[in-house]
Amino acid sequence: MQHYSRTFSERGIVKSPGRIRSPPMTTQMRAAKEGRVTEEMRIVAVEEDESPEKIRQRIASGTVIIARNNKRENMHPIGIGEGLRTKVNANVGTSMDLCDINLEVEKARVAVKYGTDTVMDLSTAGDIDAVRRRILKEINVPVGTVPIYQAAIEAVGKRGSIVNMTEDDIFNAIEKHARDGVDFMTVHCGVTREVVRKISKHPRLMGIVSRGGTFLAAWILHNDKENPLYSNFDYLLEIAAEYDFVLSLGDGLRPGCIFDASDWFQIRELLTIGELVERARVAGVQAMVEGPGHMPLDQINANVKLEKAVCKGAPFYVLGPLVTEIAPGYDHVVGAIGGALAGLAGADFLCYLTPSEHLGLPSVEEVKEGVIVTRIAAHAADIVKLGDKARLKDLEMAKARSQLDWGKQFKNAIDPEKAVAIYSRVKPKASGACSMCSDFCAIKILREALKTSGECF
Repeated sequence: MQHYSRTFSERGIVKSPGRIRSPPMTTQMRAAKEGRVTEEMRIVAVEEDESPEKIRQRIASGTVIIARNNKRENMHPIGIGEGLRTKVNANVGTSMDLCDINLEVEKARVAVKYGTDTVMDLSTAGDIDAVRRRILKEINVPVGTVPIYQAAIEAVGKRGSIVNMTEDDIFNAIEKHARDGVDFMTVHCGVTREVVRKISKHPRLMGIVSRGGTFLAAWILHNDKENPLYSNFDYLLEIAAEYDFVLSLGDGLRPGCIFDASDWFQIRELLTIGELVERARVAGVQAMVEGPGHMPLDQINANVKLEKAVCKGAPFYVLGPLVTEIAPGYDHVVGAIGGALAGLAGADFLCYLTPSEHLGLPSVEEVKEGVIVTRIAAHAADIVKLGDKARLKDLEMAKARSQLDWGKQFKNAIDPEKAVAIYSRVKPKASGACSMCSDFCAIKILREALKTSGECF
């Protein structure tokens, strides 16, 4: 394995903002800045009903990213950002208490079947490499990871503790994930020594709830050094440019409850991330920004607008936000409520939650539920953001309902299987109606009344 701490000078990297060596390889952003429309841009343009030139311009400016590692074959690229459909991510992955590769791969397949745009593998147990590689092989949507998980977990085995993790451990994990074809990676670059020192003296109610953020905070406190992902950010950019994976700048200090929302720690990290977004753009590297977290309804719009201002329109990837603390078992609904508002305000990418959030690993069925509920939230936002482009199925559904055409209703449903199962549970006695209203179906009564009177319907 290459020893990266010895290669900074060898590879000509100057570790200071604005002085980044331009790698010789081509990235989506570099192509866009040079005025070239790539095949990936054309695919995104067709899917989004947008012109390839507009997609190119937005990628050049950094307001749209295309998630696709240049080492990944047979994968469908996805565009995320300004003017595009709000995308959905589903998380899967092993844990110490439930480590079954086949189960996690099945979850990934089910998530794709029910419409997720991307999948993240957050595995923390077993053969982490094997899980990631199986998922990359067996699904054709972009795959994301959090390499610091593997670096930290392997450090426990090799060195006895997370805090004994080395810079090489971190960057070796990142490059390994990149070589495997990972399309986007969460990197907690904004968890700086300044912020960690302050949070140790002025704790929040929930502290740091990001697992990657906590790993790095513990490392910083123990070693009294700066976060390697921040201090060596230029080197991280070089790796990202080589493989053209997207940097998902993680919110390691996201609020873990509504009482920590929009506090100094969250905003300070966002300001740091804003600077890093600009450095990524100079290097021709695609970047998106991750956001909260737990947050009351009345703070969501302001937080999205703030991210868009500070990060100059970078795509915003939010977890929820979760808008109340008291709904374990229903946090997929809580997150969808916040996600719809975030999407309406301009968030571009919603990470799903499942009924198991805060309680345990989700089942396959709960993965399906999480994907569908989050897709509903994303679509509700797009109805307003994108207008007629997002309303076609809604119009077809409304027409089908007005005609009591159950076949077309099922066809246009986001989950046809569930719609059919519920409709079929009790056989309607009245022709054309459902078992809720039966002979007293409003549409049927009005239609018959109009027919009797000679009017049209």
